[in-house]
Amino acid sequence: MLQQIIDRRLAGKNKSIGNRERFLRRHKDQIRDAVRRAVDGRGIRDLERGEEVRIPKKDLTEPMFHHGQGGQREMVHPGNQEYVTGDRIERPKGGGGKGSGKGQASDSGEGDDDFVFSLSREEFMQVFFEDLALPHLIRTQLAEVPEWKSHRAGYSSDGTPNNLHVVRSMRGALGRRIALGGESRRELHRLEERVAFLKRHPSDDEVIQKELRETEERIAVLKARLGMIPFLDPIDLKFRSRVRTPVPTSKAVMFCLMDVSGSMDEQRKELSKRFFILLYLFLTKHYEKIDLVFIRHHTQAQEVSEDDFFHARETGGTVVSSALELMSQIIAQRYNPTEWNIYGAQASDGDNWHHDSGRCRELLTEKLLPACRYYAYVQVAEEEQNLWEEYARLTGTHKQFAMRKAVEASQIYPVFRDLFKKEGATA
Repeated sequence: MLQQIIDRRLAGKNKSIGNRERFLRRHKDQIRDAVRRAVDGRGIRDLERGEEVRIPKKDLTEPMFHHGQGGQREMVHPGNQEYVTGDRIERPKGGGGKGSGKGQASDSGEGDDDFVFSLSREEFMQVFFEDLALPHLIRTQLAEVPEWKSHRAGYSSDGTPNNLHVVRSMRGALGRRIALGGESRRELHRLEERVAFLKRHPSDDEVIQKELRETEERIAVLKARLGMIPFLDPIDLKFRSRVRTPVPTSKAVMFCLMDVSGSMDEQRKELSKRFFILLYLFLTKHYEKIDLVFIRHHTQAQEVSEDDFFHARETGGTVVSSALELMSQIIAQRYNPTEWNIYGAQASDGDNWHHDSGRCRELLTEKLLPACRYYAYVQVAEEEQNLWEEYARLTGTHKQFAMRKAVEASQIYPVFRDLFKKEGATA
C-alpha cells in the first residue's frame, strides 16, 4: 500500500499553514487590491501592521464536477409536497442577498456575508513590497570581513555535553569492548568447554585433576581480565561537530538626501518623508546587511541621525551641491565602491541656487554615478526648475539614474514602485 508521509515538524503550532499559503496564492489579486487600499488609508509609519481583507463570497467558488446539459435523470427531493413532474417553478421575487443593505426591509431573499480574514504583519509586508527590488544589484564579495556560516562536519572526540551523540558513543563503546575482549572470550569459551568435558568424564588420574585445576584458574584470570574492560571509556564519546566556513556576502549602502530649505514647505517635506520612510521599510524588509546614511541640506549639508532627518526643523537657503559633495566624501571615507553596492535617493522641490545646478550635474556625472549602482531623484513639486532641467540631461546617458515627480501623497507609492520595480515587472 502506498504511504505518504508529510513532515510538519517545522510548521510549529500552526498546522494549517499550508492551507493558508494556498489560499493566499489563489486570491492574490483580491489581497493585493486590499493592501493597496490600506496604503491609501493609513500613514506610512503604520504600514507594518496587518490588515483585514474582505473577499466576496462569489470569488470563493471552487471547481466542481456536475452533470452536463441534456439527457434524462430522475431525482428524489426529500420533503417535496408541492410539485409534481412537469410543473414550472416560479423564480423567487426580490431579495437574493445582493443588496447594499439600504432601503426597506423585506420578508424574502437570503444571502451570504463576505469572507473576512486578517493578514499578519509579515504577509502584509510581503504583498506590499511584491515585485520590488533594488535595480542592478550586483553581489560584491567583501574579502576582509567575510560572513561565517556553521554547518555539520561529522563527529569529534571532544565537545560540549549538549552535543553528545549517545547512539554513536554507545556504538563505539560496544565495538571497543568486542575488539579488546574478543581473543580472551574465544579462549574462555574453549576452556569452559574443556572443563565441562572433564567434569562429564571424571577420573582419579592426577594429571587430569591437575589440568582441571589449572584450567579453572585460567578461566578466573580471563574473567577478571574481561571485567577490567570499562563499559564506557572517554575515548568512546562522540560529539556532533560543526565547522564555520566563510560565505561570500553582499553589502549595500543607501544614501537618503533631502532638501530642507525655505522653499520646502511642510507639505513637500511630508511627501519627502513619506518616500524615505517607504524606502526605509523596503530596505529593512529585504536586506539584512545594509547601511543607511541620512543627509539633510539647505545652504550647507549635514549627516544626521534617522530621528533628526525626519523631525528636525532646521531651514535656510538652497545649495544642493553641498549634499552631493558630502555624499562623495562619505563614500571615499567609509564605502569603497569595489566592496559596497551604493545607492542614492534624493528628494527636493527642484528649487536651487541658479549657479549651483550645473555643479550638481557635474558631481553626479564625475563622482557619484560611476560609484553608484542606482540613483533616484524624486521632485515633490510640479514646476520644472533649473535643477530638474540639469538632471534631465543625465537620463539618456546614465542608465543607473532615474527621476520622477510626486506632487500628492497618493503618488508616492506608484512612483516608488516605478523606481524600484523588478526588471520586467509592471509598476
